[in-house]
Amino acid sequence: MSLTRKQALKTMIGSGVAAAAGLATGLRPGTALAATGSTPAPVIERDVVVLGGGSSGTYTAVRLRDLGRSVLVVESKNRLGGHTETFHDPATGATTDIGVIVWHDMPHVRDYFARFDVPLVPYVDPGDGDQKLADFRTGQVLPGYEIPVPVALTTYRDLLQSRYPYLDAGFELPDPVPAELLAPFSDFIAANGLESIAQLVFRFGQGLGDLMNKPALYVMKNFSLTLVNHILTGAIVATARTDNSEIYEKATTFLGEDVLLGSTVTAADRDRAEGVVLRVDTPQGPRTVRAGALVVTAPPLPTTLAPLGLDATETALFGRFRPGYYYTGLLRLPGVPDSTTVRNVGADTPNNIAVLPGVYRITRSSIPGLFDLKYGSPTPLSAAQVKANVLADVGRLQAAGTLPATSPSFAAFRSHSPFELTVSPDDIAGGFYRRLNDLQGHRHTYYNGGAFHTHDSSLLWQFTEGLLPRIAG
Repeated sequence: MSLTRKQALKTMIGSGVAAAAGLATGLRPGTALAATGSTPAPVIERDVVVLGGGSSGTYTAVRLRDLGRSVLVVESKNRLGGHTETFHDPATGATTDIGVIVWHDMPHVRDYFARFDVPLVPYVDPGDGDQKLADFRTGQVLPGYEIPVPVALTTYRDLLQSRYPYLDAGFELPDPVPAELLAPFSDFIAANGLESIAQLVFRFGQGLGDLMNKPALYVMKNFSLTLVNHILTGAIVATARTDNSEIYEKATTFLGEDVLLGSTVTAADRDRAEGVVLRVDTPQGPRTVRAGALVVTAPPLPTTLAPLGLDATETALFGRFRPGYYYTGLLRLPGVPDSTTVRNVGADTPNNIAVLPGVYRITRSSIPGLFDLKYGSPTPLSAAQVKANVLADVGRLQAAGTLPATSPSFAAFRSHSPFELTVSPDDIAGGFYRRLNDLQGHRHTYYNGGAFHTHDSSLLWQFTEGLLPRIAG
C-alpha cells in the first residue's frame, strides 16, 4: 500500500527512525540541526511551510489553502504585510498608508480584495496638484522648470510590447540576453527618444537606487508593460479606507493558527526524501515543523537564509545579489499647508533626475498635518542617518524659502531595506537568472518575492499563480 506524503511523515514520527541524537528536533544527526535539549519541541506538520509573511508569502498561503493544502507561515515580525504598512493616528483614529500605496486593477487583485471585503477605488495621487520642484541639495526651486509631459509613454509601451513582453512574467530571459537590457537605462532612454518619460519612471521606480545607471532590465520590469498600460487607462487602484494593511489583518484571521508571528527559523534539514524539517523559535518556545515543501519569500541573501543550511549552489547565487535601500515615513510640519508637495529634482543632472541618497518627494498624506515621504539610497544607511538627512533637507528647503519656517518631527519611520536585489550586467549575461530559476524545487524549496520578479505586489501575485501548481504538487 502506498502512503501519502503526510502519512509517511506521521509514520516516521511514530516509528523511531530518527537517531537518538536527533530526537529533540526530529532531525538527523550531523545536519545543520542538532539536538538542543532533552525535551522534544512540539511538532507541527503541514503540506507546505512559507517563510515570510509579506505580500508574496501571505498570498501564497491563502491560495494554497484554497487548493486544499495545509500551510504554515513563519513571520519574524508581529504582523503580516511586509512592506505594506499603515499608520493609525492616535489622535483622530484616521489611517494613511506609508508602505505599499497602489495596486493594478486586475482580476486576481480584485478577487483577492473582494474575498476579504476590502473595497478598492481609483487612485488619485495627492501630489498631482500644485507642487514645487526643488533640488534638495540646495533647497532651491528650479526657476522655469516643469516636469515634462510624458509624450513618449506610448512609444515606450510599444517597445515593451514588441520586444520584451516576457518581462512581466518573471526572469525567463532569452539566451543571449539582449544587449539593450544589460546597458544602463539611461542608454535605453537616449537611444529611443524617451527623455520625456524619465521623471515618470523615476517617480514610480522608488527604491531602485541609481535608476538611470541600473541595467535597463530592472527598470523595465519595474516600470512594466502592465503598469504603463494601467497608467494610460487609469486602471490603478487604492483601498477606499486608506488602509492597505486591512487585507493582511483579515488574512491573519483567515489563516488563524497557521501563522507563527514573531518567529524565526534557526536551523533546517531540507535533504530528506519526504520533505523539510525546520527548527522555529516562537514566542511560545521552540517548534519542530515538518512539511513536504518550503516556500521562501524572504530576501534571498546568504545572511538572511543562513539558518536554512544553504548549499554551495545556493550560497554562490544568493551571494551575487546587491540590494538597494528604501525608507518611508511621515513628517509633522507645523504651519505648512496640507496642499504642499515638494518634489526633489536635480538642477544639473541628465533629465533633472534627483541625486540619491535623498528624498523622492514630500507630499500630503490622507491625515491633515502629516506629510508622506519616501527616501532612497544606493548604499546602506542607518535609520538615524536617514532621519538626520531628511531633517537637514527640510532645513535647506526652509532656508531657501521653499518651505515656510517650521519645526519638523517624525510621526512614523520605517526601513524597507534590503530592497530590489540586483546583479551585475555580466552576471545577467552569464545566465544568472537561468540558474536562479533552476532553484525552484531544489531541496524541496521554492522561491517567491521581489528578487524573483520585481517589487510590485500585483505582478508578484500573478507570478505566484504560475508557481502554485509546482508547490502544490
